[in-house]
Amino acid sequence: MTSFADHFSDHAGAYAEYRPSYPPGLVAYLASLCERHALAWDVGTGSGQAAVLLAEHFGRVLATDASAEQVGHAQRHPRVEYRLALAQDSGLPPQSVDLVTVAQALHWFDLPRFYAEVRRVARPGGVVAGWCYGKVRIDPEVDPVVERFYAGRVGRYWPPERRHVEAGYRDLDFPFEELPTEAWALEVQLTRGEFLGYVATWSAVAAARKVGGVDPTVAFGLELAAVWPEINQRRQVSWPIALRAGRL
Repeated sequence: MTSFADHFSDHAGAYAEYRPSYPPGLVAYLASLCERHALAWDVGTGSGQAAVLLAEHFGRVLATDASAEQVGHAQRHPRVEYRLALAQDSGLPPQSVDLVTVAQALHWFDLPRFYAEVRRVARPGGVVAGWCYGKVRIDPEVDPVVERFYAGRVGRYWPPERRHVEAGYRDLDFPFEELPTEAWALEVQLTRGEFLGYVATWSAVAAARKVGGVDPTVAFGLELAAVWPEINQRRQVSWPIALRAGRL
């Protein structure tokens, strides 16, 4: 397989355990835009968070990812088939897909080649959607601590593609008939330990650990404990979702 930007294979297990899933309503909305519900293709599926939600609305879901480790840790579902593949090489027949989804991965793709593959495999009138979630928000006490870690301690380690997430994908080329979208947010209740597990999956944290030889989340965990002292106390954690959807 051709090389790809691989930021998550070495901690695929933690990614599967700690990365949040997506609002079921968002996936239901995208399904409602489709005339047919035979096949959905979830691209860059990671641990399959979006794929298993799509399986509630489609007869079959093909979930592809370029990382064997990610696919190996993905959630299983009887209507989801996982396949190791690059975004631009799905292996699907022409005009066979009703909905193409990309959750938190569009910024990693070779977009011209991926969009060419979308046009090849999507049915006329099919839908393509890509979404990402932005900076995490918890409360006025915790947020400044997280921001100092995000922008300060590991800020220089974020891959350049991260800027597209911070821009809500509005700066990405999206050459389709754009459809109206609603405002969505990803919201979960997490303990401090679970939140630290999520932060440890950041690509910037992995890069900082490799370069410096020290896990930056250890010191961050101590700072976080000062404003979130009860380790088993659950707090509302939210991320704004930016969604772009289009019709072919």
